[in-house]
Amino acid sequence: MIRQIKRDLANGSPRTLLAAFLYFDTSFMLWVLLGALGNHIADDLGLSTTEKGLLTAIPILSGAFLRLGLGALGDRIGGRRAGLIGMSLTMIPLIVGWRFAHDLPSLYAVGLLLGVAGASFAVALPLASRWYPREHQGLIMGIAGAGNSGTVLAFLAAPRLAETLGWNAVLGLAILPLTLVFAAFFLLAQDSPDRPPPLTVRDYAATLRQRDSLWFCVFYSVTFGGFVGLGSYLAILLRDTYGLARVEAADIAALGVFLGSFARPIGGLLADRLGGIRLLLCVFALVATLMLALAQLPPLLVGAGLLLGCMLTLGLGNGAVFQLLPQRFGARIGSMTGLVGASGGLGGFCFPLVLSALTGAAGSPAAGFLVFGLVAGFALVLLAGLQRGWQASWLGAGGIAIREPYGRAQRVTVSVEE
Repeated sequence: MIRQIKRDLANGSPRTLLAAFLYFDTSFMLWVLLGALGNHIADDLGLSTTEKGLLTAIPILSGAFLRLGLGALGDRIGGRRAGLIGMSLTMIPLIVGWRFAHDLPSLYAVGLLLGVAGASFAVALPLASRWYPREHQGLIMGIAGAGNSGTVLAFLAAPRLAETLGWNAVLGLAILPLTLVFAAFFLLAQDSPDRPPPLTVRDYAATLRQRDSLWFCVFYSVTFGGFVGLGSYLAILLRDTYGLARVEAADIAALGVFLGSFARPIGGLLADRLGGIRLLLCVFALVATLMLALAQLPPLLVGAGLLLGCMLTLGLGNGAVFQLLPQRFGARIGSMTGLVGASGGLGGFCFPLVLSALTGAAGSPAAGFLVFGLVAGFALVLLAGLQRGWQASWLGAGGIAIREPYGRAQRVTVSVEE
């Protein structure tokens, strides 16, 4: 299987895939940097539970909306140029945070500007995807999307550096890896010669009118929204709930993000073989179960284990959603990546905001876990209801059209373009 996967990767542009991964990885690290530094900032400025949740959530919300614009820009001028522009703009909040952010309003402004880093999703994934045939999209989108592992770097390095240098200095130091990746992306990234022509406003409107667009947004708002929202808030949650030290809480959060990030390509590969719908049904069922168990507020070891398991499961779900998306929307994958990515960011904004608000009101995160468990249960019921219609119109049984082992399969699914 490993040999076959290597051949599959060589059929496209491995250098562009690497560039897309590095761009997304570094951008994701910067996108969640305020969350990684959240406990230090909160202690320094004396923030309330709700203020900590809002500080964590603002970059996620900003990134959600900016994905639409950056995704459209990538469709029009190419992913390579759009990525270089995105990284250039990301320098601004890092400089502002380093030199001028000393109170909560200025940090909110930094968070809004860091949304440009979160918008990288809408450029990096289509840039890599367009180099590869549809039968390998689960694997390719999973590898490029595993760039959300940048969160691991943020949670491992930022709190430790902040202990000695202060959190302002950490924002300044983050300029260094961004500069290096900018240079690597400039040298490695290439736009696919098969890049479709830019879509018009009418084309985007036609995509939005398709009901399946809404369903994909709902599912990704649960999987990716849960992943990024829980991941960015996890260190604060562990410190407030279990009284852990700042670095210790950040280490557990980093482990959770690591598991979820590298589960994403595995989820894409499993979805290629077993079917995206089947895998996604299992993901929603397991997330609902884990969240309902967390609502019982178990002891630290059990609670940490459940949280890590939830992050791992959500990572599998991210891979499954983006295995299905190229099959359904084909040439419109750029616009749909921006749209669905925006919905995921919106879900990620809601998670820490709702959880922190309910924690502040009730004194514990139990109600927040219960709400998210019910949302995952709703997604499970919705997908089960859509399953038969999707299989009849654009997917085979189980959400896949592969009947042979990996490497000898012939995919017969057809993208529906309305």
